[in-house]
Amino acid sequence: MSTVLQAIELTKRYGDFLALDRLNIEIRAGEVYCMLGANGAGKTTTVNLFLNLIEPSAGEARIKGLNVSQHALETKSFLAYIPETVMLYPNLTGLENLDFFVALSRPQPAERTELIEALRSAGLSEEACGRRVGTYSKGMRQKVGIALAIAKKAELLLLDEPTSGLDPKASNEFAELVGRLSGMGAAVLMVTHDIFRAKETGTRVGIMRGGRLVEQLNTEEISHSSLEQLYLEHMKEL
Repeated sequence: MSTVLQAIELTKRYGDFLALDRLNIEIRAGEVYCMLGANGAGKTTTVNLFLNLIEPSAGEARIKGLNVSQHALETKSFLAYIPETVMLYPNLTGLENLDFFVALSRPQPAERTELIEALRSAGLSEEACGRRVGTYSKGMRQKVGIALAIAKKAELLLLDEPTSGLDPKASNEFAELVGRLSGMGAAVLMVTHDIFRAKETGTRVGIMRGGRLVEQLNTEEISHSSLEQLYLEHMKEL
């Protein structure tokens, strides 16, 4: 599988504060890389660098071989970003929101049937598609984010605490959708505090501490309890 996301000695400083220290990771098509760590570990900084919301102090963030800083618009066309809370227009329906955001993200217009199919593939009923988003639960709003990734045919998903605040059923449904997209070839970088979800969803897990990647392993090689113990051992060193 080809490499979709790559960090090469990626570093971010804010004055004397080192937010991210020489990060090196590579995520291939079909992989789900879950990044664990406490607040301030550098996880969201990593996502923001790949979104080109901030500039690196050193190193490179690459998407499909392109330096994000030098090819901001082109690299954004390959990805979908789902934050902790997907920001949608509450007075528009799920279908209208999707139509609006798809129009911003790709040159060709989307057919109504294509948009409805994307929403239904993300787990929303046709009735829900026609309701105002102001009536949606958080889990339903996250599904609109997944529908955008489907409609956009995103090759990379950047997920920043996407299951935070979801009930177990909604969290599990979201994880299944992420698994379906990775099965279709999308690369996924998911920032999360949820050790269980990282083990269940990820193909690989990285543990961040103080801006540094201190552990990286395949999820199939470790149990839930061993991953939790390893994580806690690293957090004790803070």
